Amino acid sequence: MLKELKPALWMVVWMTLLTGVFYPALVTGLAQLFFPHEASGSLLRSGEQIVGSSLIGQPFSDQQYFWGRPSATTPMPYNAASSGASNLGPLNPALAEAVQTRIAALKESDPSQMQPIPVDLVTSSASGLDPHISPDAALWQTPRVARARNLSVQEVLQLVQKHTEGRTFGILGEPRVNVLTLNLAMDRQIFKAHSNGD
Repeated sequence: MLKELKPALWMVVWMTLLTGVFYPALVTGLAQLFFPHEASGSLLRSGEQIVGSSLIGQPFSDQQYFWGRPSATTPMPYNAASSGASNLGPLNPALAEAVQTRIAALKESDPSQMQPIPVDLVTSSASGLDPHISPDAALWQTPRVARARNLSVQEVLQLVQKHTEGRTFGILGEPRVNVLTLNLAMDRQIFKAHSNGD
């Protein structure tokens, strides 16, 4: 019986080493070699401090920052350990109520903004972690952010345009703006202006 079991046991050992050790080590090594930033989590820094990842959204509520898509993760927004959608259907009253609440909050944040609110500012994504908003969503918020930071709308608009990413490979997806990288750029702009002023 041991004679019959021996090949099976060796196969288990070799396959465990191959698929559980050698292959992951090879893929990790190649990723670190050719895509070090992405393989390390696409982490973003402010000075020496890690402030997040360009792949995972963060909640912003201060008037001087651009706000991202709403997140339906629990128990807190943008919880990467609990990625998922609200799973509320389009006819569910709870979805309509959530959207109306978000619309009211956005209108309260900038009563002078008369343009229609882009849909991605009032609906959560399927993952709940979406780090991007549409260029329209960024443009809608530009006057509020400019006022809060004592900048001209044109100055903020230039930063939005600079941080608008095109379609992947020119054909996949839609143009988008990474909220965290844009907000970090806004902070750097303010810091630069204060440094020049001093």
